[in-house]
Amino acid sequence: MLKLALFFLVISLVAGLFGFGGISSVAAGMAKILFFIAIVLFVVFLVVALLAGRAVMK
Repeated sequence: MLKLALFFLVISLVAGLFGFGGISSVAAGMAKILFFIAIVLFVVFLVVALLAGRAVMK
């Protein structure tokens, strides 16, 4: 998922460089959304892993 966010970020930068403002803003928006989804999934899986580790320890 972070690879896709990086991909859209690069597309946004290249499109902005060549003057395609609409494409650039859409690609930047997609990069932001994918980045925040990846962060949320990371936190959720981290909490689940920590809770599962505690259940095994008991």
